[in-house]
Amino acid sequence: MIKHVLVFARKSIKLTILIAVSIFLIICAFVLFFKPIYSVTINGEQVGYSKDKSKLQSKINTYVEEGDGNSNIAFVQIDQLPEYKLCLLKRNIVTNDDEIFEMVKNSGVTYYKFYAIMLGEEEKAYVADFATAEEIVNQLKEKESTNIDQISIQVLYETDLAEFATVEDTVAALYVEKPVVKKPTVTTASTKKVNTSTNISYQKVSIGINLIRPISGTITSRFGAKSNIRSSNHTGLDIAAPKGTPIKAAASGTVTFSGRQGSYGNMIVISHGNGIETYYCHCDKLYASVGTHVNQGDTIAAVGTTGNSTGYHLHLEVRVNGVAYNPQNYVY
Repeated sequence: MIKHVLVFARKSIKLTILIAVSIFLIICAFVLFFKPIYSVTINGEQVGYSKDKSKLQSKINTYVEEGDGNSNIAFVQIDQLPEYKLCLLKRNIVTNDDEIFEMVKNSGVTYYKFYAIMLGEEEKAYVADFATAEEIVNQLKEKESTNIDQISIQVLYETDLAEFATVEDTVAALYVEKPVVKKPTVTTASTKKVNTSTNISYQKVSIGINLIRPISGTITSRFGAKSNIRSSNHTGLDIAAPKGTPIKAAASGTVTFSGRQGSYGNMIVISHGNGIETYYCHCDKLYASVGTHVNQGDTIAAVGTTGNSTGYHLHLEVRVNGVAYNPQNYVY
């Protein structure tokens, strides 16, 4: 009896070893012929394979933030970012990270940041940086130019880089000498022309509250940018994130709108008092209703692509008395 038990045990051990060896050989063969790799799609179209998703996306993010190194580049707008799917494919599959990066790069629109010296509402000269613009204004003040009250500095974001003027040439062109004899003049009331075509301001104003990031993600379109999908300058900040990502209230306040609003799609508006509002647009779902008081950090909606949208993202606006201000002055 004992002999039979020992024989059975030996056979069981041999069978277990044989099964383990077989599994090991199958795994070795699988590893030998297949490898994990990322399939990359842009706007639903498969464009290649990436061996290192993190490295490729980091390279794209750096290009969006810094462009190709030109000091006047503000940002690069890319409407469609790559999407990645992990696959197990044959080892002879060739990756094309560089080609994918070039596709993304070529689809982007570069925006340059520079400054205009304004005489009233007319752009008279362009300079590369604020320090140069400030030097021009200071020299005109020192020379007591009679039009100094009409001189101002405006920051511009354009797809074409302007030709820059020198400080000396700009001061000479704008300087108006004070007349020796001042004749009496009759003043009449005048109406200042106000540009209301785009209800935005590039100035930074203090709003008196601290905002938190509603979501984490990649910024794909900046404040003030122009695009063929919209008729005016961009009034907010676009942050790409997966569908359904929870959107949190940037600050405490009362929901004053929750519903569908034209090109904004599904939108929530929160009033924070003193004319300060935050807009959360293109949502997939809305969780807060009108009249609800929400605390900072409460989940109010989910990321979607409703309305005039080319992909899943949150369009965030910061408004003060109806005027849109750059959200990056307060968050991100």
